[in-house]
Amino acid sequence: MSIALDVMGGDHAPVAIVKGALEAAPILKTKLILVGDEAKFRHLLPATLPHNIELVHASQSVEMDEKPLDAYRKKKDSSLMVAARLVQEGKASALVSAGNTGAASATSLLQWRQVEGVHRPAIASHIPNRHDGFVLLDAGASPDVDPEHFVEFAIMGRAYAQKLLGRPNPKVHLLNIGEEEGKGNAFAKQAYHLLSRHKWFAGNIEGKDMFANPVDVVVCDAFVGNIVLKSCEGLAELIIDSIRSEVPTKWPEKLLYWPVRKVTKPLRKKMDYAEVGGSPLLGLNGLCMICHGRSSPKAIRNALLTTERAIENGLVDTIKSTVSEELGSSNE
Repeated sequence: MSIALDVMGGDHAPVAIVKGALEAAPILKTKLILVGDEAKFRHLLPATLPHNIELVHASQSVEMDEKPLDAYRKKKDSSLMVAARLVQEGKASALVSAGNTGAASATSLLQWRQVEGVHRPAIASHIPNRHDGFVLLDAGASPDVDPEHFVEFAIMGRAYAQKLLGRPNPKVHLLNIGEEEGKGNAFAKQAYHLLSRHKWFAGNIEGKDMFANPVDVVVCDAFVGNIVLKSCEGLAELIIDSIRSEVPTKWPEKLLYWPVRKVTKPLRKKMDYAEVGGSPLLGLNGLCMICHGRSSPKAIRNALLTTERAIENGLVDTIKSTVSEELGSSNE
């Protein structure tokens, strides 16, 4: 069991990526394969590598603003392509990248292909709320979908909730403008109709209620999901920055705010994307963990730990078996 890490992907690559890998290595039971241009990152590593770290050279890298299909077609020796190839060849169990999300998604899809019965892959993001959080998908992979694909998203989201969040019988909600049946446009109504055939479907949910109520899985298309995800990130940063701006910078006034710091510390941790580190691209014959472009070493470390848990808990195999059981030949 091993994880291929794209060392050259991300706004702060390779420094943040390598540092995160070194922080994770002592905790991981998994072998970690660092993929990239060794001339650009070998000096960031100790002379004697940790026992579970291996290096694989890749002469090219994919830029953050590069078109996904151009990267796939023209850069056959990119760190992203080489890492995906290691998974395809069975030399790695998963790929982790903080690089170009579109390129990571396209490369994984074209290299590994979809699980049988799945027509569109989906990015599953763990979103915090007043309870223990929930899974939102699709958070950015497939903006143009049909209502039928929401059932596939729901099945994959339930597998994620079971294997990584420990929810024994996760329920699925459809993100909509109202909770009543019949709300939304024609697309939402058809999606509701298809989802309602399954006993795990819990109906529509409004955006505000996702954060107030106990929720397991929420499905939507990638256009909506990515807006929700980035709005959450922006709001979280606004709240934390607003709190910080109110704290005096001089003593002894600053001391009076120490109790507030104690109260807000858990809040900052709960709202920090780096605590989870990455979001898996579900629905493929392989595991691709997509990290934020500006990932810190902490985010990379936690993404690697989350990826190891997904491998150990058989997330991809669970999706394969569940899709087969629930959809059968209906998606053929």
